[in-house]
Amino acid sequence: MSKILVIEDESAIRRVLVKILSEENETYSVEDAEDGLKGLEAIKKNDYDLVLCDIKMPKMDGVEVLEAARKIKPEIPFIMISGHGDLDTAVNTMRMGAFDYISKPPDLNRLLTTVRNALDRKELVVENTILKKKVSKNYQMIGESDEISMIKDMIEKVAPTDARVLITGSNGTGKELVAHWLHEKSPRSKAPFIEVNCAAIPSELIESELFGHVKGAFTSAIKDRAGKFEAANKGTIFLDEIGDMSLSAQAKVLRALQESKISRVGTDKDIKVDVRVIAATNKDLKKEISEGNFREDLYHRLAVILIKVPALNDRRDDIPLLIAYFSDKIAHEHGTAKKVFSEKAISLLKGYDWTGNIRELRNVVERLIILGGQEVTEEDVKLFASK
Repeated sequence: MSKILVIEDESAIRRVLVKILSEENETYSVEDAEDGLKGLEAIKKNDYDLVLCDIKMPKMDGVEVLEAARKIKPEIPFIMISGHGDLDTAVNTMRMGAFDYISKPPDLNRLLTTVRNALDRKELVVENTILKKKVSKNYQMIGESDEISMIKDMIEKVAPTDARVLITGSNGTGKELVAHWLHEKSPRSKAPFIEVNCAAIPSELIESELFGHVKGAFTSAIKDRAGKFEAANKGTIFLDEIGDMSLSAQAKVLRALQESKISRVGTDKDIKVDVRVIAATNKDLKKEISEGNFREDLYHRLAVILIKVPALNDRRDDIPLLIAYFSDKIAHEHGTAKKVFSEKAISLLKGYDWTGNIRELRNVVERLIILGGQEVTEEDVKLFASK
């Protein structure tokens, strides 16, 4: 059930808003407050999924409520309620982090659509926050080779900026790890990091996934839905395997980069977004451009900074560190004691041809921990990790 707070000093409008929302959807639990101070106290004491807040109120105006609430519960979306003379202030509150605003007297369809959109985005942000807590521990850049040291230095320089980054490299090299580091070391680190695997989404659904859709846009569109770009607002969107994106979706991504606007499938209404875009691919995009599969103008928009992640075969000196890291991590996941790899076992693994890169090494280490002895020996490697 979605919990909504209405903060409005005009009792007639407050009653109308509470009545409309309560009757529109039985899953909405609606509470109200008659001024900004009481509203802020309610926000401190309760967990709300959405706040509708008037701008001009006695004791504490809506701008002050928004500013205070953003400091204590930044995840709550705010919809500001503006009178005729408050439009400039309403627009300014969106720069401060408000989701949207509605004018008095509220238009029913506009109100309900905005509320649904705000709740959709809140749900996506919460899911992403939970995911981020889980994955941040899993994304560590292990290695001291010259190649990895160079990438770490580049991340330190690039992360604090909003420059778009294109990460290239073979499958399994850790491109998504670089993307996570760029986000977590950026000023946007507290905002969402939204990952989209362009290769895993059917071409007919990729536009809806990225930009959202309105009810009735296609057969299964039973309600309005926010897309990944909206979910990533103020944060970062990571377009993994962008070389597999359809040309029509590429055109919309290009517009989003050029104008900082997107439109949901099924409508021409523009939605402003403030998103840093990081993309990755295992393909040669210049070759894809020459074959007509990728837009050259999009490539130049994305490739402001190019980071090439080396294959594991090109950074073999990092293999002992990676083995130690994976051994410790896998033992923790399995609830077993950490196993030691003998020097000869490590030496043998260093000499293998790692076509699957770090992903393959991780799988081999797990296999050796499960099947090998208390000390993983050269014989264990020959028996269970033969190439």
